[in-house]
Amino acid sequence: MTTILIGRGDEGSVSLDSRYGNRHGMIAGATGTGKSVSLMLLAEGFSRMGVPCFLADAKGDLAGLAQAAGAPTEKLTARLQKLSVADWKPQANPVVFWDIYGKSGHPVRATVSEMGPTLLSRILELNDTQEGVMEVIFRVADDEGLLLLDLADLRAMLGFAAENAKDISARYGLISAQSVAAIQRALLKLEQDGADAFFGEPALELSDLMRQDMSGRGVISVLAADTLILKPRLYSTFLLWLLSELFEQLPEVGDLDQPKLVFFFDEAHLLFDDAPAALRQRVEQVVRLIRSKGVGVYFCSQNPDDVPGEILGQLGNRVQHALRAFTPRDQKAVKAAAETFARNPKLDVVETIGTLGTGEALASMLGDGGVPSPVQKVLVSTPECRIGAITPEERAAVRSRSPVGAKYDTPVNRESAQERLAARAGEKNAADAPPVKTQKEDDGDSTWGDAVRDAVFGTKRRQGMIETMAKSMVRTAGSRAGQQIVRGILGSIFGGRR
Repeated sequence: MTTILIGRGDEGSVSLDSRYGNRHGMIAGATGTGKSVSLMLLAEGFSRMGVPCFLADAKGDLAGLAQAAGAPTEKLTARLQKLSVADWKPQANPVVFWDIYGKSGHPVRATVSEMGPTLLSRILELNDTQEGVMEVIFRVADDEGLLLLDLADLRAMLGFAAENAKDISARYGLISAQSVAAIQRALLKLEQDGADAFFGEPALELSDLMRQDMSGRGVISVLAADTLILKPRLYSTFLLWLLSELFEQLPEVGDLDQPKLVFFFDEAHLLFDDAPAALRQRVEQVVRLIRSKGVGVYFCSQNPDDVPGEILGQLGNRVQHALRAFTPRDQKAVKAAAETFARNPKLDVVETIGTLGTGEALASMLGDGGVPSPVQKVLVSTPECRIGAITPEERAAVRSRSPVGAKYDTPVNRESAQERLAARAGEKNAADAPPVKTQKEDDGDSTWGDAVRDAVFGTKRRQGMIETMAKSMVRTAGSRAGQQIVRGILGSIFGGRR
């Protein structure tokens, strides 16, 4: 059995058993109380087990996982003695940096096709009618062999559908110009949040988030989210897609000795603030069911009630740092946090939460049989990596050693729906255009024709009248001949009767 030491208190130590790492968890506490350190401690512990981790770094202070801690100070040495930790040594963790915008890490991309019509409709908050139109758009693209890779492709398909609404409606179901326009407006909002950088190729492969280094340690994937969290729609889009992909692609494995992958969502309240109901519903579904696929999900936020109750009830491993009850909402949050812990008759949880110091926490982990241990006040252990941000030079050095840089750093723009539809439009315009004579043909016709007309009909000023009369005579003769032919045919059909 492998464990991660969370902390030590008067009643003994509190550790996370690797067997229950996929039972999810919550790290909460006010700003500056040490919850980011607890997150780093767990990520580092899972990495040592060989478990890959993914975390969203909302403030930039989790990047220190990639660097070793400094030499132990007198204060740190005293803390380690209290924790009874004898084998502590500074060391870095294997880290890969990611960034949707491609500035602070490798670009993270997904194709529109991978997102799918249902998920994309939920993200765009489309109504049922508009979602039906989106389903038709994707079906037409499939039948026409048109790849939907980026938002430009989707816009091109929407334009194609609007221009051919009558034919498409007859084959697949009614689509209206109003619905297409509504979808285009919703796409505009998503583009304003920077979604152009997210949709495209090469798309992220989940296997690249589930790697180990040469020594067998799990690679920690750190998503730079300090800019991303300012665009909540795009932030929600990425997280929802990633959770959905994991849920759909990973096989059922049941309960393992340790997780296959652990997710940490720092500043989780940003995920749920003003989030559409579809997002909450999807996250709840994933949290409830993804445990059987070997994935643990851990939320990190200021107050426990930042996470919806239906999700909070699924989080068995809990670390609660200090909360300050200055306002009625804070007092309510303290009571709510106290009620979610397994009861300890020796501890007044409500009072203790308000008096915890920096680096102290209330902790309760799942024990034998998946039963939560009684909550304890503990001194939180110390990670072996650097606590805090890193310099741009250090980040660049880590990125240069990345095993996936060559795969993702260069965008790919292969032929897809936009290019194919543009080529079709060009061919159609060329076919509809009147034939244009070359200069050589025009000169030849002019020279020979003019000579004949001048010889037979005289000057050009008289030709117009003569040609008009000639055309009228031809039409009359043709009409009479045609009538005779038709009468002859009809006569033969009906027995030669006159």
